Amino acid sequence: MKKNKLSRRSFIKLTGAALAAGTVGGLPDMAQAAPKGVSAGKKAYLPKAKGPRVVVVGGGTSGLTIAKYLKKENPKFDVVLVEKRAMYSSCFASNLWYADVINLEFLAGHSFLNAAKNGGYTFFNATCIGADRAGRKLITNEGEIAYDYLVLTPGIDYDYAKIGVNDPDTEYRLRTEYPAGWMMGTEHVTLKRKIQNFKDGVFIQTVPGGNYRCLPAPYERACMIASVFKKNKIKGKVLVLDHNPDITIKKDGFHAAFNELYKDIIEYAPSITITSVDVDKKTINTEFDSYQFDDAAIYPNIRGSKLLETLGVMDAKSLQKEARIDVLKYNVLGDERVYIAGDSRPMPFSKSANTANTEGRYVAKVIAAHAAGKKIDWQTPTTTCYSMVNANPKEAISVDARYAYDAEKKEFSFSKDTKMFQERSADQGKATLEWAQGIYNDLFGET
Repeated sequence: MKKNKLSRRSFIKLTGAALAAGTVGGLPDMAQAAPKGVSAGKKAYLPKAKGPRVVVVGGGTSGLTIAKYLKKENPKFDVVLVEKRAMYSSCFASNLWYADVINLEFLAGHSFLNAAKNGGYTFFNATCIGADRAGRKLITNEGEIAYDYLVLTPGIDYDYAKIGVNDPDTEYRLRTEYPAGWMMGTEHVTLKRKIQNFKDGVFIQTVPGGNYRCLPAPYERACMIASVFKKNKIKGKVLVLDHNPDITIKKDGFHAAFNELYKDIIEYAPSITITSVDVDKKTINTEFDSYQFDDAAIYPNIRGSKLLETLGVMDAKSLQKEARIDVLKYNVLGDERVYIAGDSRPMPFSKSANTANTEGRYVAKVIAAHAAGKKIDWQTPTTTCYSMVNANPKEAISVDARYAYDAEKKEFSFSKDTKMFQERSADQGKATLEWAQGIYNDLFGET
């Protein structure tokens, strides 16, 4: 396989000023009133805590990992996972479903209930709507939950204003008619139908700037869409409009796939700044040109979850409205009872599944250590990420990254042993499926 190390300069180029978001800003008021419609003092209908209660908000990769490993680190913890969805589906591996590399069961056939049972914690199907941090109470639509520790893993929200969409009508139409496909399972279903039913013309896949969710994923999706067009002999083109000056990661492998597998299907356009979208005319406007499309997956910039604002833990100076936390320990600045992890954290680590999984194990150790009156050294998350570039035969490329921290400069960078494997192969294609199944097995206790 072709290997090449990533330079520190490349890392900074990818992540920009994301790190600064975690180290600035004052503290908000600790106490917040209960939202309207929620009776103050109404307790959530949960079993009585049998030990220090740790409440984890958000059942994505980060939240599921932390809930499980909190119990492993300290079996006396009473862990409650609060998740607003009743059914699970993952964003990671979703691109493979579009090209029928995997079936829906692989992607969404996992149970929050099984994860809680196998992990020894409690699953609570409710929506977080507020918090009283002074009183250590989480407020949900199903009542209040007292906590000893609170962990927020709420993921991302889209920031359509960054692509010139500032009115709710247009944003709603983009969310429903041309979904980005990096948050909700229903977006994946819509995109699957779009891709499978596409007849001819131009299908646009946009790529945002900044540290967006899963850097290689839009390019992988372009390959999967192109593979469907190729298989079905569709006279269509996949136009990739990339805000970045070049493919953000694994660029040699993706460029090779574009040129060798999909030369007459994929067209790649870098350094594209979207200024507006005309939904009626199916036109994306940029600084210099306009692009018409027959269908699209329009991926705007991302930001930290809006829940951060609701709970008063967002860094107002952050470029991507991410959390205000200690970047080594993950606790909210000034509050070692509240932690924020996953894709809402400000550090420039990849916003991807393996990163969230390995990061979550460390956060569980930090909380367990704090409860025991101890401290532990910072541990790097791992970003092992596979990208399928060919659906038939199944061929993939990958990256294996770790991170280093410069305490003097207060900067993160890729560690020296970070490597990319950019020569596509069937072995990596097989490893892609094994990697995804391995994460599901870990999150849900599946065998």
